[in-house]
Amino acid sequence: MSIEEVKKYWDNRPCNIRHSNKSIGTKEYFKEVSLRKYKVEPHILEFADFKKWNGRRVLEVGCGIGTAANSFIENGAIYKGFDISKKSIELAKKRLDIFNLKGEVQEGNIENYTSKEQYDLIYSFGVLHHTPNIQEAIKNIYKLLKEGGTFKLMLYAKNSWKYFRIKEQLDQYEAQSGVPIADVYTKEDVDYLLRDFKNIDIKQEHIFSYKIPEYKNYKYVKEDYFAMMPENLFRCLEKNLGWHLCITCNK
Repeated sequence: MSIEEVKKYWDNRPCNIRHSNKSIGTKEYFKEVSLRKYKVEPHILEFADFKKWNGRRVLEVGCGIGTAANSFIENGAIYKGFDISKKSIELAKKRLDIFNLKGEVQEGNIENYTSKEQYDLIYSFGVLHHTPNIQEAIKNIYKLLKEGGTFKLMLYAKNSWKYFRIKEQLDQYEAQSGVPIADVYTKEDVDYLLRDFKNIDIKQEHIFSYKIPEYKNYKYVKEDYFAMMPENLFRCLEKNLGWHLCITCNK
């Protein structure tokens, strides 16, 4: 699968573009996109820890339409983000303009991205499992990170509720069907990918618990088997069978 095929896919369907039914590109639209994102993936708030990066240099690999960018900048980060999708960058730039946020977003590919700056944090949530050459991407991220700097990334988990369903043809890789690349990883895979980093911490999170037809109509109705489940049992499942490997490490 070529990088051009990946780029074409995400240009046609930027990630999370349907997180609101408001007019795309309006202030109301972007507000609702953020609310929806953090409602169904609340673990992002703890993982990203946006307030921690006040006054520090943050590079986001795969900024999409700017949801995390918005949160980082609002919390005082010196922010730069890029994405392979031209359409995503157009919307991210519009978002920063609408909310008068001081940050920089541009089109780019982490496999060959260069910068004279080095960063306190490099953040990539749900992006690197879509790239053709993740090892090259991580090698480049290592170069861009300050000594002692933090790398936070989310990768899809192979040992997960969702992937078990995929194998039994009960689910699909993405809310978007036909995504060109959606690789999955074990914790052992992650340790190998990040072998040049130190202090590797991996937490498993996120089982999507809502009924898809209702969710597409912006209603949050849990699947019956999850609705009947005690919250502590559901959290136990997420911590052991979640779709997201939330990884933090240092250079």
